[in-house]
Amino acid sequence: MSLDIRPTLAALLRNRTGALLVSVQIAIALAVLVNAIYIVHQRIEKMSLPTGIDDANLFALESAAFTERFQLNAALQEDLTYLRALPGVVAATPTNAFPLSMSGTTEDLWSLPDRKGQHASFNLFDVDQQGLKTLGARLIAGRDFRAEEVLPAERAADPAPQLIVTRTLAEKLFPHQNALGRAIYDELNHSGTIIGIIEDMIGIGWVGEGSVTQVAIFPELPLRNSGYLVRTQPGRRDAIMLTVAEHLAAANPNRVIKNVHSLEYYKRTLYVNDRAMGIVLITVTALMLAVACLGIFALATFSVSTRTKQIGTRRAVGARRSDIVRYFLIENGLITSAGVVAGCVLALAVGYWLSLQYALPRLDLYYLVGAVLLLCATSQLAAWQPARRAAAIPPSVATRTV
Repeated sequence: MSLDIRPTLAALLRNRTGALLVSVQIAIALAVLVNAIYIVHQRIEKMSLPTGIDDANLFALESAAFTERFQLNAALQEDLTYLRALPGVVAATPTNAFPLSMSGTTEDLWSLPDRKGQHASFNLFDVDQQGLKTLGARLIAGRDFRAEEVLPAERAADPAPQLIVTRTLAEKLFPHQNALGRAIYDELNHSGTIIGIIEDMIGIGWVGEGSVTQVAIFPELPLRNSGYLVRTQPGRRDAIMLTVAEHLAAANPNRVIKNVHSLEYYKRTLYVNDRAMGIVLITVTALMLAVACLGIFALATFSVSTRTKQIGTRRAVGARRSDIVRYFLIENGLITSAGVVAGCVLALAVGYWLSLQYALPRLDLYYLVGAVLLLCATSQLAAWQPARRAAAIPPSVATRTV
């Protein structure tokens, strides 16, 4: 028995309401599936971006003056002496901001005076001579800060004459040029010289409209509150973090310890929205795919139950079980194909709209191809059981139902 597409299509057109609804379900499911997977993949790539620092062994401590008797300079020297002498501590530095914390300073630089030339926004970090060692940042050109170059807290409002920048910021300000030794200028036309370039590191987590790896590091002590970054030997971070918090809280009654967190904590917080969005999109996509499969299963089951006599007649005139299964799979394939064609158009339209509205990259076509293959395979699996049940109908049913 030959099962051509033409008679199958003709049968579908005579009972097209159910097939049309399932096709619409498939189209919507495909559009959602493609764009959701693409967005989730982008979020995963973002969360997998290397931080450029030793975040696994870093913790941050922030304190603030509690009384007027608090002396910042004296506290800084006392705290740093204690921290750097503590067994298991690799390095420690005072700082104005913590990487990945979404809290800090964003400023602007130009490659020429008077706000001319190349422009870039960046995250600003103030550290002392142990700043790069504490961060675990890798110097790829130039040199580190010297102790005598670090501006004291009372001069923190003055522009530092030297700075170290990330590779991305150097390329942004001086594209296709060597940025080492070049002068840069801030909004007030103060100049500074790039003395070092480090591998990219993630700043506080945002930098205006630009890249999160546009970072500049200055040799300055914090002006008001004292914040510290401490790098420990592997496996000793949590124990040392607890010890440090207790000691510093008791050592100076004129201040309060505000926060003590590992940088992994800040990293988890930084990506919490991306992680939540990924979970929601995966859940919604799975539910829509399940609904589409249920629709296919229900339509195939209904089709079998309403065509029992027809199936029995075909079996009676010589149709094999494989012919019956093939008939229903072809019928389901036609329904799925109609939904896939409409879904591809809808997926591309939604992807284009998302790229315009939210400045997302254009949808890669291999995501569309992959989603089509997945949906077609899932659709045929959903129709497989009803098709097998139809093939099990004996030829005698044709005579019993006359």
